[in-house]
Amino acid sequence: MNTAKSDRSYYQLSVDETLSQTESSIEGITGSEATARLQQYGENALPQKPGKPAWLRFLAHFNDVLIYVLLAAALLTAVMGHWVDTLVILGVAVVNALIGHIQESNAEKSLQSIRNMLSSETVVIRAGNPETLPTTALVPGDVVIIRAGDRIPADLRVIEAHNLRVEEAILTGESTVVEKTTDALFGELPLGDRTNLLFSGTTVSSGGGKGLVVATGGETELGHINQMMSDIEKHRTPLLVQMDKLGKAIFLIILAMMAALFVFSLLFRDMPVSELMLSLISLAVASVPEGLPAIISIILSLGVQTMAKQQAIIRKLPTVETLGAMTVICSDKTGTLTMNEMTVKAVITADHIYRVEGDSYEPVGAIHKVDDATPITVSAGSVLEHYLRTIDLCNDGHLIKDESGLWKITGGPTEGALKVLAAKGQLPVVTTELRSKIPFDSQYKYMSTLYRIGDEERVLITGAPDVLFRLCQQQQTENGLQPLDISWWEGKIEEYAREGLRMVAAAWKPALPGQTELTHQDLQQGVILLGIAGMMDPPRPEAITAIRDCLQAGIRVKMITGDHPQTAMSIGQMLGIGNAGTAITGRELEVMDDHQLSEAAQAYDIFARTSPEDKFRLVQALQSKKEVVGMTGDGVNDAPALKRADVGIAMGIKGTEVTKEAADMVLTDDNFATIASAVREGRRVYDNLKKTILFIMPTNLAQGLLIIIALLAGNLIPLTPVLILWMNMATSATLSFGLAFEEGEKNIMRRPPRDPKLHVMDGFAIWRVVFVGSMIAISAFVLEAWLQPRGYSPEFIRTVLLQTLVTAQWFYMLNCRVSDGFSLSKGLLMNKGIWIVSAVLLVLQLLIIYAPFMQLLFGTTGLPFRYWVITFIIGFVMFLIVEVEKPLTRRFRTA
Repeated sequence: MNTAKSDRSYYQLSVDETLSQTESSIEGITGSEATARLQQYGENALPQKPGKPAWLRFLAHFNDVLIYVLLAAALLTAVMGHWVDTLVILGVAVVNALIGHIQESNAEKSLQSIRNMLSSETVVIRAGNPETLPTTALVPGDVVIIRAGDRIPADLRVIEAHNLRVEEAILTGESTVVEKTTDALFGELPLGDRTNLLFSGTTVSSGGGKGLVVATGGETELGHINQMMSDIEKHRTPLLVQMDKLGKAIFLIILAMMAALFVFSLLFRDMPVSELMLSLISLAVASVPEGLPAIISIILSLGVQTMAKQQAIIRKLPTVETLGAMTVICSDKTGTLTMNEMTVKAVITADHIYRVEGDSYEPVGAIHKVDDATPITVSAGSVLEHYLRTIDLCNDGHLIKDESGLWKITGGPTEGALKVLAAKGQLPVVTTELRSKIPFDSQYKYMSTLYRIGDEERVLITGAPDVLFRLCQQQQTENGLQPLDISWWEGKIEEYAREGLRMVAAAWKPALPGQTELTHQDLQQGVILLGIAGMMDPPRPEAITAIRDCLQAGIRVKMITGDHPQTAMSIGQMLGIGNAGTAITGRELEVMDDHQLSEAAQAYDIFARTSPEDKFRLVQALQSKKEVVGMTGDGVNDAPALKRADVGIAMGIKGTEVTKEAADMVLTDDNFATIASAVREGRRVYDNLKKTILFIMPTNLAQGLLIIIALLAGNLIPLTPVLILWMNMATSATLSFGLAFEEGEKNIMRRPPRDPKLHVMDGFAIWRVVFVGSMIAISAFVLEAWLQPRGYSPEFIRTVLLQTLVTAQWFYMLNCRVSDGFSLSKGLLMNKGIWIVSAVLLVLQLLIIYAPFMQLLFGTTGLPFRYWVITFIIGFVMFLIVEVEKPLTRRFRTA
């Protein structure tokens, strides 16, 4: 434990009670006491889990049942002295492990990224004296001096605040800065409402003060997130789970076949044990699709490259196929579905209501009356011009354009939004001079300035509407001053608050003759209300289109945010999220058991005032309902849920490093719409993976059947282990690339997500493997039976059979291009990949058949041209048979 008492209750205590609880004082603790507490609580650093060494991670890739088969085969061939076979088999096993190890080389750095969020030094008061210390030396009871721009070094209870405002979006999801106070709070409050606490890793936006350390290291809110991420075991993707099941099934079949054939051959065939063992090793090697893991990795890698061109960086290869099965996207609101840039959308004056266009800090967007779409020009002397001038001058924010041409603001988002609104109004240029200012203070909830504007002296005020209503007695209209109609204004505020708008009011009064100073007392009379601005963090326009595309593809979008329910529902309705008319809060979720939570997770699409734990639990709840969950986000608070989700999606521009490292996919353009194109690519990749598996498996079955038939008939073993490995690793892998480049089907984004419970080897797939594998094996066996009596050498027969199997593979690859139609279509000519791999395959076959060193290594011999023609005819006939089979079995297909 790194805290004297749970910081979850400190916000309910007064400053004096908190000092007493931590056995500290306003002058801090002494150096000796700090040393003792450092021994008791440990350093103010996040706990680290030791990682596995690289060699152990490499060896872990041999932990696969099919690799066990290969290793056993290598051991037996070594005992028998077949060293070429041994080295080739071991080489295949090592290559597969290397591919897996390289794929894992971008190992998790998320915990280190969280640690990097902690500041390095801080100013602490100890025994009444300020000292600059490393943040790791902080202990509960220390008093920390807080200044604008500081990164909070630990969880602090505010004991002194001067206009203190903190940016907490990375932790709470709130898009606005939070005003901090010293007052005790009452009741159980969510993280975002604990306004007298400062959280480690957040940033001071403005103001200053002092804070008392109440939690350090792993006991901070950042530490809780760190621990959540440490404890998460990543979900295995549907494809990897299916490949494991397929591997185990093949392993059991191999064992059963080898045992049965061993007994049969000993009892009924007079075969030397060494020859029998070599035959059984050939059977084992033939039955294992050695090239499949490498081929899957390569096809996924090609998908990764395609997605990178579409602004989606995939960090973990299996994510590509998981995207195609995704059924739910849980999205953070701030900065993901919205711009994370407060924007004024409406201006209310006593005479008119105006709508304001534009969705970012760029000062571009028309202003027009609510009942007239014609843009207006702000005229000098109008109420609107008076209002815009007031919010521009009574403002500590600045609007700037950086070197890259992006518009940004300094100061709080609210001031920035008002600055942008004033810039959109294109006000007439006048000379101005600031005389005096009352800075914004959370105690008063307004800001005021005394300005000379042209030849006139004015007092300008901006702040919360309810506060300004108490100060104002009159309202400005086009016909002069009128008594303030509070009920009308309150009605308009309520009306526009339903749109999710936050309100900021502006007022003014003439300055007194010769006035040079401004006090709070000056604002108690004669103040005139000018109007109110309604602002929001607006939805991204591209996100609206993307959500529509996702819904069309059968993917539900759920918004999970730290914002208030009304704001979240308003944004959800603008975005077109399905069930945006109702929302549920984190407080309601906290009291639910797992069953209630899973039901709520399905029923609601808007989740408001949520904590990091809520987001994490929601992902788990949806997964318990067999949903394949994607989670988007940009803040540290999103990282645990991103890591737990099936597909964690981080924002590349506004996202923190923690979030990017925890994610499976990073959007380099922060564009929610990129997800839709990534889903399309994921579905295409999965379709091509399934075609590839359907292409490879019949060849393995044909090889195994050939050996079984030969053993049962007492014939020559048609294929040696090295020839089998050549087919599985060279020719199969080469041809698989042709399928990897197939275009997606036309209805790919109009069909529902595939059911991840349905195995890639479904009933139809098993039928196709057995049908094609048996056809290839029987063709090769008949050819072998025709060649053997004619006195050909074993090397010649094996070479002819090799060429037969490879040619049959090539034709069957064409069959696999289209699962439910004729394969010799226009798309075949457009797929350059198929013609490239066909040329490579031809070169490889010429090498293994005619190159002397390859003949020596693989035991092959040269073939007359007529045998190329014979094998081509056999392959073409099998191609036609499969094309006829397609329409006959169409109604039995599940995919």
